Amino acid sequence: MRPKTQTLSRLDYCQYLLVSQINYTLTNFAEHSEQYSHDALNRYLAGEKLSPKLTWENVQNQVVQTPKGFVVFDDTVADKNFSHAIELVRRQYSGNAHGVIKGVGIVTCVYVNPELDQFWIIDYRIYDPDGDGKTKLDHMQDMLLNCVHQKQLQFWAVLMDSWYATKEIMLTLEKYKKIYYCPLKDNRQVDASGGSQPYRRVDTLEWTEAEKLHGKVIKIKGFPGDHKVKLFRVVLSTKRTDYVVTNHMAQDNTQAVQEVCSFRWKVEQFHRETKQLTGLEGCQCRKARIVRNHIACSILVWVRFKQVANETKQTVYRLKHELLSEYLRQQLKSPAIQMTFA
Repeated sequence: MRPKTQTLSRLDYCQYLLVSQINYTLTNFAEHSEQYSHDALNRYLAGEKLSPKLTWENVQNQVVQTPKGFVVFDDTVADKNFSHAIELVRRQYSGNAHGVIKGVGIVTCVYVNPELDQFWIIDYRIYDPDGDGKTKLDHMQDMLLNCVHQKQLQFWAVLMDSWYATKEIMLTLEKYKKIYYCPLKDNRQVDASGGSQPYRRVDTLEWTEAEKLHGKVIKIKGFPGDHKVKLFRVVLSTKRTDYVVTNHMAQDNTQAVQEVCSFRWKVEQFHRETKQLTGLEGCQCRKARIVRNHIACSILVWVRFKQVANETKQTVYRLKHELLSEYLRQQLKSPAIQMTFA
């Protein structure tokens, strides 16, 4: 048996996640490594403490900031629906699954440069209310304040899902003189009459042809008495209409609002790519610390993929799949299993 005694590093584990194509478990790593045993891998991940701060340390020199930039907040669930004993796993709603599943919640923060049509992950938080007592809204606020004070990012507006469109968050953004665009849930109570009529569901409002094109001024229930925002009815398909609010009162073009909101999908692209290319959901270890470290390394791998993709004008998918090209060429030239009948 080959000796496996060398000490594992973060770089080694990230390299494994980068090159592995399907299986991202420690067992698979150990079976294909001449240096590291399964116990050594487990000890490293259990003893290391990788924090979200590492993401910014690795990506900050790549980020091309602009005063017209967007900061986008959203969350995703690393699917663990068949797991029974993994720490951090809890039942929660998954937009990808369109239902409640068991998984690890991750609140993410992405910076978008609309002029270059590029984006970067700059921060994230693991949703663990039993461990730290924080909600997803708390994590979003923490990352927002970090963007403003510690990172001192240049950005014009914040884009977020309806889940984050709370009074506290919206007023906090206004306090820091930031614009926001976010859809409201259909049942959100609003007043478009200037106080002459009761509050009503946002999806029951009447719209004139002019308002469909230019939006209308409303008050959201629970906000200060004189606080108004602009509401736009954005028809995305025959089955979906979003009601988008913004404190950018000069905005008067529904098409422009739809274009701004389209940049919010960059964070969904990040979620999809990390799950499909870096093994974000692939850790089967039970301990919370190992799961946290695995997620941290998966995100660092995406950062590296994205850096190379931007430099070479390729997609991250092409980069990942090209790793198999040399193997295919070798097998066509000298097959490990020779075909003998057809």
